[in-house]
Amino acid sequence: MEIEFLLQLLLALAVLFLLARVGSAIVSRFGLPGLIGEIIIGIIVANIALNGGEWTFMGDVLGIVMPEPGHGAEAGSDVYHVIYAMAELGVIFLLFTVGLETKVKDLLGSGRPALLCAILGVILPFIAGFAIVLMYEDPSNMNHAMFMGAAMVATSVGITARIIKDLHLMDTKEARIIIAAAVIDDVLGMIVLAIVKGMADSGELSIGNIASITLQAVVFVLAIIAVCKWVVPRIYDYFDARKRKVEAEGKVYRSMNKFVLALIVCLFMAAFAEAIGLAAIIGAFLGGMLFADYAWEWELEHKFDSITTFMLSFFFLNVGMQVDLTSLTSATVIFLAVVIIIVAILTKYVGCGIGAKIGDKSIDMKSFNIIGIGMAPRGEVGIIIASIGLASGYMSTDLYAVIVLMSVVTTIVAPPIVARLFRKKYHEEYTILPEDRV
Repeated sequence: MEIEFLLQLLLALAVLFLLARVGSAIVSRFGLPGLIGEIIIGIIVANIALNGGEWTFMGDVLGIVMPEPGHGAEAGSDVYHVIYAMAELGVIFLLFTVGLETKVKDLLGSGRPALLCAILGVILPFIAGFAIVLMYEDPSNMNHAMFMGAAMVATSVGITARIIKDLHLMDTKEARIIIAAAVIDDVLGMIVLAIVKGMADSGELSIGNIASITLQAVVFVLAIIAVCKWVVPRIYDYFDARKRKVEAEGKVYRSMNKFVLALIVCLFMAAFAEAIGLAAIIGAFLGGMLFADYAWEWELEHKFDSITTFMLSFFFLNVGMQVDLTSLTSATVIFLAVVIIIVAILTKYVGCGIGAKIGDKSIDMKSFNIIGIGMAPRGEVGIIIASIGLASGYMSTDLYAVIVLMSVVTTIVAPPIVARLFRKKYHEEYTILPEDRV
C-alpha cells in the first residue's frame, strides 16, 4: 500500500506540475502573469477532469480526490493532503521572498506621499468590501465581511513594478511612490489580516478583543522592525569582524550556509505566527524582512527562487481547484463579482491617488491616474487571503470564487492601463533616436 501511495503521489506531483507550467507558459505568451494560467489549469482539473474524484486517471490512477465544497482539506484523499501541504509551503516561501525585498530603511524613509497613499489605499477598500458583503449576506455573519475587506486591501505591485521596469521609468516620481506605498501596503495588509483572522478565531467582536488583537499584531510587526534596524546589523558586523580576524591569522573562514539559516528562520517564524493566532504567512513575511538588507549580498532571492517556483505552482493550482464553477452560474454571484471588481479598482484608484496628492501637492492628474491604477492589482495577495478564509471556514465558496475573479481581473486589467498612462506622460522617452536603431 505504501509503495502504491508513493507511486500515486510522485505521478500526481509530476502531472500537476507539468500542467501548471504548460498553463503558465501559454498565458505568458499573451503578456499575462503566469499565475493566471496555473489557476485556470486548477479550475479545469477540479471542475472538468476530477468531477468530484470520479474521473479514472486523476481519481483512480493518481489518487487525487478533492474535498467537497465547503469542507476542509482533511476531507480529501491522502495524495491531496500532500498537494495541499506543498501549496501552503509555497505561499509561505512566496511571502518570505516578498519580505526579502522589504527593507526597513525604505519603509521608514518612504515619505509622506507614499505613506498617505498606502493608508488611504487600505482604509477605503476595506470599508467598501466589508459593507458590500454585509449587504449581500446575513449582516450577523461578520467573518465573511471582514475577510472580503482584508482581500480588498491587498496590493500586489509585482506586476506593475515589472511594467515600470520594462519601460525604464523606475526613477520617476510616480514609480517611487508606487513601490514605496506597496511596501507599506504589504505591512498594513499583514496587520489587517492578523486582526481579521484573530477576531474570527476568537469569535468575539468586543472593543477589548479588537484592541488586544490589534496590539498583538502591531507589537509583532514593530518588534521585527526594531530587530531589523538595531539587532541584525550588529550580528552581521560581529560575523564580519570574526571573518576578517580569522583571515588575518591565515586561516580558512568557514561561514554558515546563509540559505539554510534563512530557510530555518522562515519556517520558524511562520510556525511562531501560527502558534500565537496570526497567519503563518505573516511570520514568513516578517522573517524575510530580517534578511532584506543582506539578501542581495547572500543571493537569497536567487536561491529561494527555484524552490518557490516549484511549490508555488501547487498553490495556484489549488486556488483554481477550490473554485466551484457551479457557484458562478448564479446571476447574484456574477453580479456581486462585477460590483466587487469595479469597487476594488475604484477604491484603490481614489484612495491611493488622493493620499499621494495630499502628501505632495505638486502631483497632477496624470500622476494621480498612474499612482491610483498602479496600486490596483490584487494578484496573488488577495488570493492568499481568500484561501486562508476558505481553509479556516470563515469564507463561503461563492465569496471565494468572487475574490479569485477580482484578483485575476485586476491583475490583467491594471498593468496595460498603467503602461499606457506612463507613455502619455513620458512620451518623449519613446522617441527612437538614430543611435537606437539596429
